[in-house]
Amino acid sequence: MKIRVLGGLQVFSMASPVILGTPKQQILLAALAARPGRVVAIEQLIDEIWPDDPPRSAVPNVRTYAANLRRTFDRIEPDRRVLVRQGSGYRLDVRRDEVDLFSFLDRVEEARLTRSGGQPNQARSLLAQAISLWGGPPFAGLPVGPALAAHAAAAEERYLLAVEFLADVDIKAGQPDAVIPLLRRVVAHHPMREQAVLLLMRAMGQRGDHAGGISVYRAASRVIRDELGVEPSVELRHLYQKLTGSDAAGADRLARRKTDLRDDAGLASTALRAADRSQWDWLPRPVPDFVGRDDVVQRMVDKTRAADGSAPVVHVIDGMAGSGKTTLAVHVARCLRGSYPDGQFFIDLRGHADAGLVEPATALVELLRQTGVPAARIPLELEERRGLWRRELSTRRAIVVLDNAADSAQVTPLLPVTASSVVLITSRRRMLDLDVGPPESLSVLSPEEGVRLLAVSAGLERVQAEPESAAEIARRCGYLPLAIRLVGSRLANRHTWRLADLSARLAVTELALANIGTGDRSVASAFDASYEPLNEASKRVFRLLGLHAGYYGLTMVAAMTGLSCAKAVHILDDLVDRHLVEESENGRYRMHDLVRQYSRDKCLQTDSEDARAVALASLLDQVMHLSIIAMKPLNSLVDIYDDLGDVLPERPDLLPGPETVDIDWVERERGNLNLFIELAAKCGFHDYTWKMARVLWRFYYVRGYFEDIHRTHALGLSAAEQSGNSRAVGIMNNYLASALIKTGSQHRAVQCLKVALAEAEAGGRHADITRIVGNLSVVYCMAGDFQESADLATSALTNLPLRLISRVRIHLPNAGIALTWLGRYKEALRVHRLHLLWARVEGDRYQIANALSHIAAARVRLGEHGPALRLLRSAMILYSETGHRYGEADARNVMGMAYRGMGLLSDARRQHELALELTAHSAERQAECNALNEFGLTLAAGGDTDGAVQAHQRALHLAVRIDNRYEQARALAGLAEHLLRENPADARRHLERAMALMESTGAPERFEIQSRLVALRQSTSIR
Repeated sequence: MKIRVLGGLQVFSMASPVILGTPKQQILLAALAARPGRVVAIEQLIDEIWPDDPPRSAVPNVRTYAANLRRTFDRIEPDRRVLVRQGSGYRLDVRRDEVDLFSFLDRVEEARLTRSGGQPNQARSLLAQAISLWGGPPFAGLPVGPALAAHAAAAEERYLLAVEFLADVDIKAGQPDAVIPLLRRVVAHHPMREQAVLLLMRAMGQRGDHAGGISVYRAASRVIRDELGVEPSVELRHLYQKLTGSDAAGADRLARRKTDLRDDAGLASTALRAADRSQWDWLPRPVPDFVGRDDVVQRMVDKTRAADGSAPVVHVIDGMAGSGKTTLAVHVARCLRGSYPDGQFFIDLRGHADAGLVEPATALVELLRQTGVPAARIPLELEERRGLWRRELSTRRAIVVLDNAADSAQVTPLLPVTASSVVLITSRRRMLDLDVGPPESLSVLSPEEGVRLLAVSAGLERVQAEPESAAEIARRCGYLPLAIRLVGSRLANRHTWRLADLSARLAVTELALANIGTGDRSVASAFDASYEPLNEASKRVFRLLGLHAGYYGLTMVAAMTGLSCAKAVHILDDLVDRHLVEESENGRYRMHDLVRQYSRDKCLQTDSEDARAVALASLLDQVMHLSIIAMKPLNSLVDIYDDLGDVLPERPDLLPGPETVDIDWVERERGNLNLFIELAAKCGFHDYTWKMARVLWRFYYVRGYFEDIHRTHALGLSAAEQSGNSRAVGIMNNYLASALIKTGSQHRAVQCLKVALAEAEAGGRHADITRIVGNLSVVYCMAGDFQESADLATSALTNLPLRLISRVRIHLPNAGIALTWLGRYKEALRVHRLHLLWARVEGDRYQIANALSHIAAARVRLGEHGPALRLLRSAMILYSETGHRYGEADARNVMGMAYRGMGLLSDARRQHELALELTAHSAERQAECNALNEFGLTLAAGGDTDGAVQAHQRALHLAVRIDNRYEQARALAGLAEHLLRENPADARRHLERAMALMESTGAPERFEIQSRLVALRQSTSIR
């Protein structure tokens, strides 16, 4: 398939043209073809198709046009997806060489590289191929919008440069005839294009046609004088003199004496200026010690020096306010000054200033005055000024810094066309339509660079004396160069301050911005200049985004602001382009810390408390419902809605929206979701606080994020208590207990569960009662009271109402585990197999994995090691798929027991080590105790006595801390085994303590300990 945009839009399949539909449909295709392989947002497509007044049906209309085009492409290219919808936009999935415009551009670029590599003949061949592709201006005949019009203008300029490039190659090769027809066509359509006129005159002169060259000059000079009111360039006049063999100015004087006098004055002025160009340095004073950005500086300098001389080098530097764009541009300009001795020009375009931006016509006046052009000679019209500016630069090797630009429309008239100049543009806004290559987008400094910059501003000795405080100050400044310089200046003027003093002041969030600079030279004023130009809708979105410290998804922003996704993404894109908001690679949005603080302050000053509350409630509602959708694979919706009550989404149109919400989304957003719960708690949204914690509980539990449960459910419990919601108090206590159990706080867990049980009994909620009783059984099991645990689990099963029989699966594993610890393996197997049946019927892979692992644990203790390993391997696959980390730790520990039973000690050791790594990650103390004791037994079986003692000692220390009597007894028994030879008395005391602890658990190991203790007593008494 081939797509032609040069000379008009056409698509060919197998050399046959394809019907493309209506003009608007063709504009959509043109917009996509102008960016092959890149996503074009639907808002950009709307702006292109309806640049002035899009209809209300714009979005569905674009969808229809795209669907029609997709069907067309599917018909002609059935084996590939040519038009792809991605997010809210579309992508034309074609190669660059399938679009003639990019084939043209790539050949021209390759020709430049080839010529710079010393291969002019190959460069000429490539240029000829490129120019043969040119069928006319891109998108001819289509009523294109602003972006495509800019693309077309840029492409035509590249074509003209390519023709001039080819002409230069041919003339230097002594082959002018081939290029003269091309140059004649260019000059006919662009009579004021002096470079083309110059090349045509050279070609004709080289061919011996001096009269033709003179005729070309006279025709061009008339147009330049009439249209621009200025004389042709010095190069043209010199070549004209050479062709005529006489003084061009004298010949002209014969016809126009008055004009000649003005010409002489102008030429004299130009000569005087040329003699003094090296003194024209308009760059601002550089900072005394430039810090950081080494890679950026080197990249820009290398790019400038590697240029092939066919076009001016243009660097664009964008970034947020205070990121050091101007400082970098001036530094690079001074690094390049030796190669560009004919002038260094600078202008602040005030693209984001309160006083308003500098119009291009005004900017040209200032720049021309910097070159030495008298005010009286500066034309009135923009195009005339533009022509004069370009001619001034055409005879110079100069540097131009266009600082603080608003957009490409402001800077385009200021750009030179000849290759003798380098231009550096800085802007707070991304210039997506300025076709000069990728920009240098400045991020903040690295921590190390931030400290170095602070040392430059505040003094190296002070920073070296308090390095930790210096690092904290740089962090508090968000590593933003402006903020660090201002803070450093404050320190430099307060000799009695320690860095620790300032660090403490900056730690007070409300005062941080006030402490960084004053008046016009402050971080706040820098941000003001970016904020004030926004329209009211964008200002409101910007302010509201400051209320949350983390990331936003698109639908979250839409919900918070009451906008559609299309409008929200349009505003967000603008804020991103202005560097007020950062966008990550997966479509998440956040603010730099200082920008967020500024935004929040603006929100508190501007938006009413009610308006903020409405926005936050809508945001939290969207987050909660996204979480409910994402948690479907893990949560029973019956259980969720039974706990939450009737929770209907405020904005069902946003669910799930363009975001993919699943378990991976929850994992990626985990820290952010915690921040949302903290935000809800801080702002008094009690219901959202405990409900979001409840929704996310099972994810935290199966992934082993017990600290997250503890933090979020403690907030949820406090919120439930403050709102007087007794049911929510019980729910939060119940689920908070799960984290306390896993991390070894059994007493607190029992207290929480008893509060929850009392609340459930007072409300007569049988389902809650059985759930809490089942959880109590887990606490007693973890404490080592296996009989009590089995009794409670059995009670929960037998008292379960018939209407809740489906919840039997929740209590079966608790009963089976207790029976396993009691040594009643056959009974335990029956219970776990029933659990497996329930899990398979419901298709719950999380419960299937648990059941398989629990069955394997019982079979290992029965000595059935081979079958147990097969079950465990199946469980491991499911644990991996569901991310069930604490379950994996248990399973690996049991695998180690099985391998030990089979005599495969190295395999056993590896599994125990993996189990310990997993428990350390999740801080699951109970499982860690068990794994340490089993690891000790495995090490002992392999003859590693020291390692075994260390493992049992660690297990004992941890088991005492979490009050687990069973694991304490096992650790003491293990240590006693290794004390028998060296210190039988200590071994006996260890066994006696172990026996006392194990007796209360009901575990079968008590018989083995008792037998060893009796044997030890007998051997001791015999001695």
